[in-house]
Amino acid sequence: MQQQQWSGVLPAITTPFTNDLAVDHAALATHVQWLIEHGCQGIVALGSLGEAATLSFDEKVAILTTLVNALGGRVPVIAGIAGLATSECAALAKRAADVGCDGLMVLPPYVYRGDARETLAHFDTVMRATPLSCMLYNNPIAYGTDVSAVQIAGLASAHRNLHAVKESSGDVRRVTAIRAELGDRVNVLAGMDDAIYESIPLGARGWVAGLVNALPDESVRIVQLMQTGRVDEARKIYEWFLPLLRLDTVPKFVQLIKLVQSECGCGSERVRPPRLEIEGAERNEVLALIKERLSSRPKLPSV
Repeated sequence: MQQQQWSGVLPAITTPFTNDLAVDHAALATHVQWLIEHGCQGIVALGSLGEAATLSFDEKVAILTTLVNALGGRVPVIAGIAGLATSECAALAKRAADVGCDGLMVLPPYVYRGDARETLAHFDTVMRATPLSCMLYNNPIAYGTDVSAVQIAGLASAHRNLHAVKESSGDVRRVTAIRAELGDRVNVLAGMDDAIYESIPLGARGWVAGLVNALPDESVRIVQLMQTGRVDEARKIYEWFLPLLRLDTVPKFVQLIKLVQSECGCGSERVRPPRLEIEGAERNEVLALIKERLSSRPKLPSV
């Protein structure tokens, strides 16, 4: 996977489950093929939105195998690499390479919030596990560890296979800061759904997106328009989309995005405990928002 492939809209996919909460591999294959047909340029699996913390090691490998087989090399398959132990993450990285994945999204460890030395050592070990192209995932809001632009520059110096950063600090100034340190050495991608419009003018090359699982046309078109300088047209779509995009930024983002998928006819609401499907007044409020947005869905300009 080349650095230029870390661009465009890369869905962080949800994981579909059957009624008994096993991974639904048939639905998974259908879903990612649909996303690619609608213009997405890669698939990122096993992230937070994919409920990776509830998946066993073997389930993760099976999911990656399904994706590689379903997509047949048409676009990169990127494996999210996260776990409790660094050794587990390095082992998963190796298995991802074995089954034919094209790249890795390397997350901080679960649960333990290490200091800078520990966090960087974790990233170092995982990136050394394979020669696969890597994207570092910086999400201090969710994981409690923040990798600065200077630290990213140090990792990029040590690892020629570090080609991208998924930036989810919530501060779009980080895009500028990373580019000030590294220029075009790594591609910066927006990692929060409600930051893409602000991030591209500062130099972001793409979007690791969540609501794209339900609404790929609008997601892809925003990025296409922004990248071709049609900012006002992109803003109109973005402003329509924004109330839904903000569902990606709250603790129940998995349940919420799966609910949007269900309402759009491209997925189910099923989640694995400890998550539970949204119900009652909370569900009614979100459904009202979804229905209102879908009823006013804008006509998309051609590109």
